[in-house]
Amino acid sequence: MIGVTERAKSELKTILTKNVDNPQACLRLKANDQNNLGVGIDVEMPGDKVIEYEGSPLLVVEKELADNLDHLTIDVEDTEEGSQLIIVEKAA
Repeated sequence: MIGVTERAKSELKTILTKNVDNPQACLRLKANDQNNLGVGIDVEMPGDKVIEYEGSPLLVVEKELADNLDHLTIDVEDTEEGSQLIIVEKAA
């Protein structure tokens, strides 16, 4: 399962609360046809791997995709434009 730093969880929670009113909604990490990762609004489905934050589901990932992302971590990087989510290799 992909790792998510506490700072990234906080940033993801901010994104979710700014864009969604539904308390059942969470963010879904998904890959497109070119294997680029993206995040969208969704709900938890049976079999999903779930990352929680403050006691609630925050980020869900389909099991097959989650199994392929064990070596990655979502983090936050400060840039001139503000904070940006990034994906990095997990430290060995």
